[in-house]
This record gives sequence, C-alpha cells and structure tokens, in this order.
Amino acid sequence: MSKRDYYEILGVEKNASEDDIKKSYRKLAMQYHPDRNPDNKEAEEKFKEAAEAYEVLSNSEKRTKYDRFGHSGMKGGQDFHGFTDANDIFSHFSDIFGGSFGGSSIFDDFFGGGGRSRGTRQRSTGTPGSDLKITLKLTLEEIASGTTKKIKLKKHKSCSTCNGTGAKDTNSFKTCTVCQGSGEVRQVSRSLFGQFVNIQPCQNCSGTGKVISSPCVKCKGEGREYEESTIKINVPAGVTDNSYMTLRGEGNAGKNGGHAGDIIVVFKELQHEYFVRDGDDVIYELFISYPEAVLGSDVEIPTLNGRAKLKIEAGIQPGKFLKMRDKGIQHLNRHGAGDQLVKVNVFVPQKVSAKEKELLKELQNQPNIKVPI
Repeated sequence: MSKRDYYEILGVEKNASEDDIKKSYRKLAMQYHPDRNPDNKEAEEKFKEAAEAYEVLSNSEKRTKYDRFGHSGMKGGQDFHGFTDANDIFSHFSDIFGGSFGGSSIFDDFFGGGGRSRGTRQRSTGTPGSDLKITLKLTLEEIASGTTKKIKLKKHKSCSTCNGTGAKDTNSFKTCTVCQGSGEVRQVSRSLFGQFVNIQPCQNCSGTGKVISSPCVKCKGEGREYEESTIKINVPAGVTDNSYMTLRGEGNAGKNGGHAGDIIVVFKELQHEYFVRDGDDVIYELFISYPEAVLGSDVEIPTLNGRAKLKIEAGIQPGKFLKMRDKGIQHLNRHGAGDQLVKVNVFVPQKVSAKEKELLKELQNQPNIKVPI
C-alpha cells in the first residue's frame, strides 16, 4: 500500500511554516497517543504515521528532498513503524515534547508520566483538587494604577492535623496490595506494530503506593478540610473587562496530598460616574457656559488621580476634544499610560430670568454673534 502524503497526514499546506508543522504534530500526537486510545489499532497507526511525517517535514534538508522526489527520496530515513513503544517516538522529539517541561515529556501532563520509558517514574500523590472561579469587581481608578485585593472564600484546605496525608500518624500506612507499592498499574498489549505498555496511576492508592490503615480523626482520611480562607490578589494595572488571571495552587486542596487546583479570577469593570473607557484612554464630557467658550477660562475637572486644572482657550468650539496626556490608564505589562480626552460642550440653559432674556436679545443683535452664511 502506498504511503499518504506527509502534508496531508499533518493537515498543513505545502508552504506551511515550521511552527505550523510543529503545532499540527503536537495536536495529532496527543489525539492518537495509545494511552488515550487503548487497544485502538487505527490510532496506533495514525500516531506512528504522524511521527514519520513530522520527522521529515521538520528537517529542512529532508523536506526539500521530499518536495522534489516524494517518498522515493526518503529511502534510508526514519521509519517509526519499527518502534515497539510509543514512548520511544515522542522521546525522539524531545525538542517539542521536553525541555520546557523540566526535561520530561509533554505527555506527562496528559498521560501520567508516560513519556519516560526508562528510569523511575514520578509518582502522583492523591487526587488533584478542583479549580475555583471568582468574579472581582474593579473601579476605573483601581484598574488605572493596579491594586491589591483581599477576598474571603470557603474552600478545601490541607488538613492541619495530618498535613494532608489523611492518616492518623506516620505508622498508619500499609503497602497497596493492587500495585504492590509501585503506585502504578501496567497493562501490556501486543499488535502487529509491536508491544505497547500502558501505564496508569493505581486507582486503589491514587498512585502513592500506600493505603491508609488508620485515618486522621479530623478529616476522616480525606487529607483536607473545608473552611474560610483569605486570598490576596495583586491586580496589575490595565486589565480589561472579562479578562482573567490564574492563581496557581490556590484552589481546592486535593485529597490525600493531591496537588491543589487553581483560582480563576475574572475581572469585572464597574461603570464610572464621570468617565467612559476607550482602550487605555478615558473620555470625560465637560460642559462650559457660553461666556467661558467665548472668553476662555481655567476650569478644574476630575481625573483618575484626583482633580486637575484645564485651560479653555477663548473661542473654543463645541465638540472639540482636549487631550490631557498620561492621565488615563497604565498600559498592561509595559511602561506608559493612556490619555484623558476631554470633550467640550457648551451648556444651554432651558430656563432663563427676564433680565437674562433681555441681555441675550441685546447680544443676539450684535454682528459678531450671528452665524456666518
């Protein structure tokens, strides 16, 4: 049977960048990895097929040769159907599945450490805790320069009596009879393409290799307790409405020493009395009297950092914007700030006294007051 086109396998165009090829391969490798598809022969084939395609297209020399001669130009190249363990395949590509993950495979995060085919596996401990989501309301003043908030919430915390172990004391453990203390259960399957070893954390002991014989009296063996906590949140300047930040490890504690979840903080911008936000700028509408517009004036207006003086030039026209530099919101994660834009409006009273009406009529007859045609 003839081989499929490598570009077709990875789902990319022939002019795809190296980064696009890498992203596509990572996606396919995680989708068809045998740990996610146990006893699925078709997934095994697609997993190895994607690895072979990436091995060629990620190498500029091999890619050039393949573009010119096709599969016939790949004789002597890597054939991933010869590997007996999927771990060998993604360890072959440590540049995209390792390195930034502390030397382990990216599959450690998805398949419980399956990326290490040799040596000691890192045991998981307990059941991971869940994430929490909270909404934090912020004023424009708080957003403009950043702020620190303290909030109270109820969540699972590590038990203070047993330090999260769930056991009465250090002698209250015994070796797990299911995994014999290894913390993992191995299942070996064979296929036409070789032998696959599927390794999963032991469900009986949650990957610790030990089970509790005498549970903690306070947490009843769970290793955590539910109580009120105070969380400190450092909000950076320049956040936007419905943006969020993640507080790693501040969520619910896991059972029996399992790592804690995260807290997802979603920011909610409160409507302001004076200002309308436009990116990192703020807009303020200023109303002045007709005499102030004609003669000019110095006025005092609110800003996000208190009140400030603004000079109105004589003869200013309604609708004109004046700019107050750096009086807006600080840019997120970079220096500088937006501006405050002041829209000038001329206030027209709906009711006037008899004397004011006479003065206005007299003013109306002046030649400079009439609108030019």
